[in-house]
Amino acid sequence: MNHDSSSHVLASVLATEIESQPAGTRIATHRELVRRFGVSATTVSEALAHLAGRGLIASRPGAGTYRTETRPMPRPGDTSWQEAALELTNNIDSATGTTRRYKAPALLGALASPGPDVVDLNGGYLHPGLQPLTHLSTAFSRAARRPEAWNRPPAGGVPELRDWFAADIGGGLGRHDILVCGGGQSALATALRALGQPGDPVVIESPTYPGTMAAAHAAGLRTIPVPLDVEGLRTDYLDDALTRTRARIVIVQPLFQNPSGASLPVQRQQAIREIARRHGAFVIEDDFARHMGHADAGPTPPPLIADDPDGTVVHIRSLTKVASPNLRVGALAARGPVMARLRSAHVVDTMFVPAPLQYTVLELVTAPAWRRSLAALATALEHRRKVAVGAVTATFGPDALTVRPRGGYHLWVSLPGHLDGAEFAAAALVSGVALTPGDHYYPVDSSTPHFRLSYVGAPSAADVDDAVRRLAPLLAER
Repeated sequence: MNHDSSSHVLASVLATEIESQPAGTRIATHRELVRRFGVSATTVSEALAHLAGRGLIASRPGAGTYRTETRPMPRPGDTSWQEAALELTNNIDSATGTTRRYKAPALLGALASPGPDVVDLNGGYLHPGLQPLTHLSTAFSRAARRPEAWNRPPAGGVPELRDWFAADIGGGLGRHDILVCGGGQSALATALRALGQPGDPVVIESPTYPGTMAAAHAAGLRTIPVPLDVEGLRTDYLDDALTRTRARIVIVQPLFQNPSGASLPVQRQQAIREIARRHGAFVIEDDFARHMGHADAGPTPPPLIADDPDGTVVHIRSLTKVASPNLRVGALAARGPVMARLRSAHVVDTMFVPAPLQYTVLELVTAPAWRRSLAALATALEHRRKVAVGAVTATFGPDALTVRPRGGYHLWVSLPGHLDGAEFAAAALVSGVALTPGDHYYPVDSSTPHFRLSYVGAPSAADVDDAVRRLAPLLAER
């Protein structure tokens, strides 16, 4: 049975049980459902999301999930025809023989709420205790009082915000080199559709962020994985991949790569730009962690676009990671005619980013408190990283971490060879710890088991330490 079928079957079984329960009844936790049915955490999350969509259950933050008030039953219909229609659509021959795919279980799993009794070492967004909530509220209030916040903004973004992004990215960029987008994932999806045609190859890092693979597949692109070392994408394999496939798009994460934590030194950046330029390829630079350097990180390399007069690099920057997951505002930066293509694709996708959100960001990043909040976050992230590294080395051994990045929000942890990453993550959830299995980050099967540990979603560093050490009994050979 495939993953989609499993979640639908589980949803059907749970619906039968829940429908007979009175409103206000507390539903079993993720842990309990994983243990009871022997399925993955992702399957449970998708089944519960389906039930929530039907209105059978609702989550109460910090309290759990409950049966909702009984609603009048709608007139029953037969939607089974949709499965056949969707299947036929997927198999209609295209000119390239490649279809677009909208399956993103790994990405959905990253957004799942693990429940109040589970320590979240899975999510990639700051716990509210790490967010600049006071500054966000102030910025939102000031933005709402601006009369221009309720007018339609320019399609490319509010001019003052584009100016700020241009200065923040650097490299002599100007307002007209910037396009304001609805967060990093939206910017990536727009860039891939603008630069590629269905069936085209796109070079990606291996391992890489699941959202990169999901966006490429949704655009109908063929992913070409290139391995990493401790300094990021390997240039010898990149040159070979571009020669063999004639790919015209390369996607890299220059700082604190997700999931490996590697950062591209200046020399590696230069080599990647030169190789891509020689092959006539664009480099999409997903600079998601630019403002997530830790207090002990020291100077970080500039972005690839900073030294790119020929327009090889299309740069992505977002503020959601260092502010709030709801502050979905980011930027695409590029030089040359490609910006016209990006702007057209963006208009088709979203028309424009709402002005109140853009002005909230502008109020936030131009206030004196912005730099102070980034400095406070850098100190908090350093502390959490040190706690997480200590717990991992004590529990999994000193060789479990190849890279110990002084930036970002995660660690890439090697597992003993006798363990399976997905099974380990499922067992961890039963023990009250939500992790991301390493398989989610590979476009093809990996021979080495890993998991990604995020240390920013838990309430405190002490919670991170306790959760990691709680995993020790799961390492024993069976």
